[in-house]
Amino acid sequence: MLSVIKRMKGRYLSGILVLLLILLQTSGCTIKIELGRRSAEESVGVERGLASWYGPGFYGKRTASGEIYTGRELTAAHRSLPFGTKVRVTRLDDTGRSVVVRINDRGPLREDRIIDLSERAAKEIGLKGEGFTEVMIETIK
Repeated sequence: MLSVIKRMKGRYLSGILVLLLILLQTSGCTIKIELGRRSAEESVGVERGLASWYGPGFYGKRTASGEIYTGRELTAAHRSLPFGTKVRVTRLDDTGRSVVVRINDRGPLREDRIIDLSERAAKEIGLKGEGFTEVMIETIK
């Protein structure tokens, strides 16, 4: 009888150790996954792509955040950054001009663009006459 109990303890102990190792492995992976995620405030550090602007056809209309678009504010539309996020938009040409805008709308509608600037923001970086240009977007807040 004593030998049966010793064998069962050994099996239970082995099973518990195996289960414990599996749990440790699984929780280790989970921690790595959680550390790899970014919070909403950090959403995007840096993006590169085309910027465009939107103007008179949108005056007086509500943005996705509920604000009325006037074109006179330093604002922009982005597909995923949280409303209120401030980003620095820098031209990647020889001018290197930049502007800080606040995200208050969703867009751009064109897939090949990464951000739509308000008319004022477009003027600030000399984009208004061109229509679109390559930029870098840095999340600053």
